[in-house]
Amino acid sequence: MNTWNVRVIALLAVVGSYWFVYQHGRSVERAQAATASAQRDSGDRLAEMLGERGERAKEQQRVEAQEEVSAHAQEQRTIAEGAAAGAHAAGQRLRDEAGKLAASVGCSGPDPAVAARSEAARRAAMVLSDLLARADARAGELAAAFDRARIAGLACEKSYNALVKPPG
Repeated sequence: MNTWNVRVIALLAVVGSYWFVYQHGRSVERAQAATASAQRDSGDRLAEMLGERGERAKEQQRVEAQEEVSAHAQEQRTIAEGAAAGAHAAGQRLRDEAGKLAASVGCSGPDPAVAARSEAARRAAMVLSDLLARADARAGELAAAFDRARIAGLACEKSYNALVKPPG
């Protein structure tokens, strides 16, 4: 073996020993970092567990407030639907009476001019009765939609306030 090979082997041995020392130092640093992290995590977990109880109680209060808002909104919808049904029935009676009145408009007689005017008046009364029926139906639809939107808006506002404002 020549001196060149011996020098290369010696150099590799020195570099290898430095490499092993470096790797050992890194493993010690990782172990120390892992220990510090575990201690920090255990402290964080303890604080988190203690804090979770209070947060759970707050969350339960929020859920109860949301359920109360939902139940109140359902009550309001039921009341509005009952009122709408009553208004629809009253409107139907009004439309029926208007239809009967329109059908009875006119008079009969021997004069053809009177009969023609009477027929024109009856048709005009029927048109007005039909307009009344359609206007009343549309007003009922709009009132029902307004009631639903109002109830939903108030429920949304109460729900938001229950989430934002602290309970108690």
